[in-house]
Amino acid sequence: MKAAMVAGVLGPWSQGEGPIYRKLARALAAAIDRDPTLQERYDETDLRQRLRDAQLLAERVALAVAADDTTPMREYADWTAPVYRRKRVPLDDLISLCEGLRVALPAVLRADEMPVADRAIDDAIAQYRWHRRLAGDARKRNAFLQFIYKGG
Repeated sequence: MKAAMVAGVLGPWSQGEGPIYRKLARALAAAIDRDPTLQERYDETDLRQRLRDAQLLAERVALAVAADDTTPMREYADWTAPVYRRKRVPLDDLISLCEGLRVALPAVLRADEMPVADRAIDDAIAQYRWHRRLAGDARKRNAFLQFIYKGG
């Protein structure tokens, strides 16, 4: 049932060939434009993994649009945040990827579907931001504050 819902909303995006990779690459490029250090921090294998992450996020957006409910996207972000922290992927990178998806989705979704997709992406970003504040996120720390708390 999930596959049918995703295929109904994303159409050729959900097949795993052709246009999907160009659109997802556009989302990844938008994320790199937003944060140029992504390309410096990740090698080709890691960038391919982020491309796969973009595909999974796009599928969750499709489920949210099909159900007209943002819960699938919000729950996915909540479930995956600990996994990305364990992999030492900064949640800010996933936030950038979500924003990149926001740029790429209008090429696939109809105008009446975009408000639901935007709300779903906003909910996912809120979840990633909430998890980012917890200890263990791989983001760059303020060196001065780290010096104060840890001393010398």
